[in-house]
Amino acid sequence: MTTDLDAAIVTITMNGLPPWVIFHVPHDSTDIPSEVQTQFAMGDDELQAEIIKMTDHFTMDLFTKDVIQSQVVRSPVSRLVLDVERFEDDHLEPMAARGMGVVYDRTSDGKLLRRPINATERQQLIDTWYRPHHQRLTIAVQNCLDQHDHVLLIDAHSFPSVPLPYEPDQNRNRPQICIGTDGFHTLPALVVAFHKAFTEAGFDTRLNAPFAGAIVPMDFYKTDKRVQSIMIEVNRGLYLEEATGERNEAYENIATKIRQCIDSAVKNWSEKCENL
Repeated sequence: MTTDLDAAIVTITMNGLPPWVIFHVPHDSTDIPSEVQTQFAMGDDELQAEIIKMTDHFTMDLFTKDVIQSQVVRSPVSRLVLDVERFEDDHLEPMAARGMGVVYDRTSDGKLLRRPINATERQQLIDTWYRPHHQRLTIAVQNCLDQHDHVLLIDAHSFPSVPLPYEPDQNRNRPQICIGTDGFHTLPALVVAFHKAFTEAGFDTRLNAPFAGAIVPMDFYKTDKRVQSIMIEVNRGLYLEEATGERNEAYENIATKIRQCIDSAVKNWSEKCENL
């Protein structure tokens, strides 16, 4: 029987893309397992409203619909259950100060999200969802390194058109596409390839604004430049009815353009891989 955890890794191949590309999709799920629901300190309607605000809706589809080989590592649960892109240790995680570390206890506007949980409950969440996710990501990266000697991680996200109160960057003048980079794991030629692809497609594109960074498994972080990573954030106003979390009329056109931009950028970048 296939479980949610089994389904979190999808082996795929995108037309035109090499097999050393891994898509990381951490925040598109809206699923909250029944055993976690009792932890939340709000009614169903309030919780649903928070899910709509905090979910990177349809990023699995936006980035990987046409994929038929390669790898996708996706979190099968909502980030309100546990956020796989936070540091496990709250002392290392800046967002923990806002009640939004690896296990959120505050909403996007600072209200109480979760009842206080004890250390055992917290560890159970981490052991069930966080560590297995990162183990899958690490294995996917290592397999690419073993087979191809390099890997490109594409970290797939979206962001609201108007900043939510918890966000550090409150500038309301937001781009259509945000490209996040890492000083060690995102070479300049990779940035150029993706920035060029999106700007030439007509998207207003910025680097590291309103969000910055790109995920790399800790086993390779700051030690192995063969692991290249870039984050792509799509403004939800382009493709979503943000109040409801439903696709808008422009969805299919925007989704096609995003996939085409990724395809173009990776093809450009692949020409440089032999120099890594």
